[in-house]
Amino acid sequence: MTRALVMVFAAGAAAGWMVPPAQADPVTYVNSVNVRGGFNFPSGDAAIAYGRGVCDKIAAGRSYGQIIGDIKVDVTGGDEGQANYLVGQVINELCPELIGPLRSSAGNYRPGAQ
Repeated sequence: MTRALVMVFAAGAAAGWMVPPAQADPVTYVNSVNVRGGFNFPSGDAAIAYGRGVCDKIAAGRSYGQIIGDIKVDVTGGDEGQANYLVGQVINELCPELIGPLRSSAGNYRPGAQ
């Protein structure tokens, strides 16, 4: 039985069975941001535009600390927890393909130190 399962998985891998890449989900992002208090985007479109700007910063190589600092000034009134939440929602729902670079830049991040 085990050998048969190994053969099935090997054949599947050879045929190209793979986990599909993560897809952006702006509707879930807007819902998540709206459900949690503390964000005052005037519209869903404004929230998405801001989030996509964060994606652009990640793609441009800005560090996690720089991005958190920007969000604390722009959106959350200095609230570290809210800024972290927003980054999480952005990366999970708007630009999941950028999670690797974001994680790499967050390795030595310490709250309050930019």
